[in-house]
Amino acid sequence: MPTAGRAGFRGWERLAIRDDSGRERQAVAPVIVSASRSTDIPAFYGDWFVRRLSLGHAAWVNPWNGRASYVSFAKTRAIVFWSKDPRPFLGYIPEVEKMGYSFSFLYTLNDYRNENLEPNLPTLAARERTFIDLSSRLGPSGVSWRFDPLLLSDSLSVEDLLSRIGSIGSRLHRYTRRLIVSFVDIARYAKVRHSLAAAGHPDVREFSPPEVDEFCAGLSDLASGWGLRVYACGEKEDLSGYGILKGECISAEQLRMAFPGDRDLFQFLSPPPGMMGGGGRWSLKDPGQRKECGCIASRDIGRYSTCMHLCAYCYANSSRAAVEENWARHRSMMEAGLVPEAIGWTGEEI
Repeated sequence: MPTAGRAGFRGWERLAIRDDSGRERQAVAPVIVSASRSTDIPAFYGDWFVRRLSLGHAAWVNPWNGRASYVSFAKTRAIVFWSKDPRPFLGYIPEVEKMGYSFSFLYTLNDYRNENLEPNLPTLAARERTFIDLSSRLGPSGVSWRFDPLLLSDSLSVEDLLSRIGSIGSRLHRYTRRLIVSFVDIARYAKVRHSLAAAGHPDVREFSPPEVDEFCAGLSDLASGWGLRVYACGEKEDLSGYGILKGECISAEQLRMAFPGDRDLFQFLSPPPGMMGGGGRWSLKDPGQRKECGCIASRDIGRYSTCMHLCAYCYANSSRAAVEENWARHRSMMEAGLVPEAIGWTGEEI
């Protein structure tokens, strides 16, 4: 079991493994795997992911220097899937269950059809159907609804956005326990700003402070009628006055609630006995995420510039050409019977 001592998370255990070529490597052995913040594994890489689980390890390629680090699944108890279209993965769920892993989904379900900001997604009705099917399989605690990012434009007002969220929530609130929202951050990320302009959306913008207040008040009214707990992801402002909690997409509380019978996972997620009543300081916060992020520690295994949704606001894709090149390489390898250790990775970057 990795170290989750009195101060909280202290790093994952490390193990010696053999990579696919037989070379000995040092790998981190996380209890929680994130799959993935940087690409949509359930939509596009489900076959690869399940094969890597069965092989016992994967690799993660650093987007800045091209170097790979290794991840062992020997200690993994929970997998958190991030997806905008998990329908292609539904057929793989029995295989993951047979391997004995606990898993849940962070399902991003937006409605930006009129703006064409998410051009490669199925229809809204199809995505809602998938949400219901997934929840019917895993239970409401196993699927969290994310509306991310929240953004405005010349043709999209706060009132419009609340109306769209209200429409989706009226149909889906019985199938989940959590709604997680995130305000777009364009000024901070030049890549997002350039991507939006290149895709023909220069008018997409952030919220002003009065618009944040208007939106949060409206969302609070909606959520109270649904009985959902609402979280704000990566938000430094205190929104608790609206009943909106600090965001925890990968949440210890949610995992404990979803998988109460997983003793090893529960042990990792629980404070030491002397702190069970909340005394003292103890946290599993992920040190690899920004300060405002409330997620607990996990190890991501995705790869940047590989998501074929090609959403106009995406921070994880460097360019359409890079994504299509990586996608084509990956599919070619898989069709040839090769299962790369990282998505679309030939090993040449090391």
